[in-house]
Amino acid sequence: MKELLGSPGTVSGLTLRIGQCLFASASIGVMVSALGFSSYTAFCYLIASMGLQVLWSFGLACLDVYALRIKRDLHNPVLVSLFVVGDWVTATLSLAAACSSAGIAVLYARDLNFCKSQMHLPCNRFQLSVALAFVTWFLIAISSHVMFWILASV
Repeated sequence: MKELLGSPGTVSGLTLRIGQCLFASASIGVMVSALGFSSYTAFCYLIASMGLQVLWSFGLACLDVYALRIKRDLHNPVLVSLFVVGDWVTATLSLAAACSSAGIAVLYARDLNFCKSQMHLPCNRFQLSVALAFVTWFLIAISSHVMFWILASV
């Protein structure tokens, strides 16, 4: 079987998972550092979704390290099925959280001009956190796509 970029148990797969973990952590960190984020349900949902993504990506990164260390192939149908389901669930949750948070950020920043009238609301941090969440989702989408093709070939 041809090895795809981002396959589990490879250096590219490990890099992809570490990137997911780092960008999701950065999204959480920026959002938590913004004052007043907890007043908005969409932002709390973003933190919960990114938290789940950190846990999932970190767990799979540890599995990749283990597989690389003992030179083990992770392409058996049961494991790949688990990876596909986990990636698709976290990808869906992450996209929904990023989109809902982006909608709130745009509503306050552009439509209501709330950020200009109230200087205490850290709109730039909200927008940065949402952008990091979209980067995280993009990396998850790559991983989901790769896992789907591996499952189809197993």
